[in-house]
Amino acid sequence: MSGGGRTHVFSGSSYEELAGYARAVVVGERIYVSGTVGVDFATGTRPETAEGQASQALDTIERALSEAGSGLNEVVRVRVYVPDPADVAAVSRVLKARCGAARPANTTVCTPLAAPGCKVEIEVDAIRGSG
Repeated sequence: MSGGGRTHVFSGSSYEELAGYARAVVVGERIYVSGTVGVDFATGTRPETAEGQASQALDTIERALSEAGSGLNEVVRVRVYVPDPADVAAVSRVLKARCGAARPANTTVCTPLAAPGCKVEIEVDAIRGSG
């Protein structure tokens, strides 16, 4: 993390440097996690299925939240982007398994993604101490 009243968390994605953004921004007790695709940024690999990609995206999100002193249990809002409507149920099952105890507000949108081959992108907002 870096900065004064605002801190940043980075995941190692090359797009963070290319586009000039952080994986997460922490302001006070609020944590805003950028849209995250299901790529393991350390290896550059990506699962084939929407379910596997959702799980990988949540792994990355969970690491960012942990570095910010929070966790998936403190997520208050989820935004999910899925290109293929047929993948919504599989992604939703992963979200329920990983974030269901927090019962966050959720918006799911079917739309193309900027990253080729990606089947899901997830962004979350969390509030430390709310879990």
